[in-house]
Amino acid sequence: MTTERLEMVRVSVRNFVAEVTLNRPGKLNALNATLRRELSEVFDALATDDDVRVAILHGAGDKAFVAGADVSEFAGRSPAEQREVYQRRRVYDALAEFPKPVVCAVHGYCLGGGNELALACDIRVADATARFGQFEIRLGLIPGAGGTQRLARLVGAGQAMRIGLCGDLIDAEEAHRIGLVEFLVEEGGHLDKAREVASRMARWSPVALGLVKKAVRAAQERPLTEGLAVERELFLEAFASEDGREGVGAFVEKRQPVFKGR
Repeated sequence: MTTERLEMVRVSVRNFVAEVTLNRPGKLNALNATLRRELSEVFDALATDDDVRVAILHGAGDKAFVAGADVSEFAGRSPAEQREVYQRRRVYDALAEFPKPVVCAVHGYCLGGGNELALACDIRVADATARFGQFEIRLGLIPGAGGTQRLARLVGAGQAMRIGLCGDLIDAEEAHRIGLVEFLVEEGGHLDKAREVASRMARWSPVALGLVKKAVRAAQERPLTEGLAVERELFLEAFASEDGREGVGAFVEKRQPVFKGR
């Protein structure tokens, strides 16, 4: 993909892994309209790029992944204007709908809309400096992009209530303990760990990677009986794929599979 026209997002691809960098460090990578638009465009392009099997999302600078939404952009909006904004496709949806795994590498502040961005990813890695929170309650507001819904599904209703109602800052160790992040590493190690995790995924079939993601998302959204039915259909889809036949054949023949994403 071409990246010359991007102002606030950087992209690089190596060994089937795309690294997407939020590049607004002077504003702690706060989410403004330009950053949201560019990030959505990047993930839409990567979705159809056969050279990408997994994506990593992280923030530039040494202070924050994303310190939240750029409050100055919506402070002057009327309720009708804000409703109109919410009717458009949003960056959180672009991430959640991305058909390939996304590993989020978090350091420093990950607050409000930044935490909701991390929640829209599939796996979260945090270093010891990471600090999480939904501070909307401090403004007389509530989260509006997954900070109640995705958060509750990830850490449980009680923890989501506590985070949303108290407006507390959650340190990296506690975030790991309650299941907000899957991997906790020492300071500065978040990106290396994300690369390690992404590379372990990228060696497998792109077909199977996407179907695992789809199946697990179904578990978050459907009752168990329906989810099991979805899982069976997705298994059959993988079984019928060229990659599925290649993987089974390679196992029987005691050789390494060569997956092509078909």
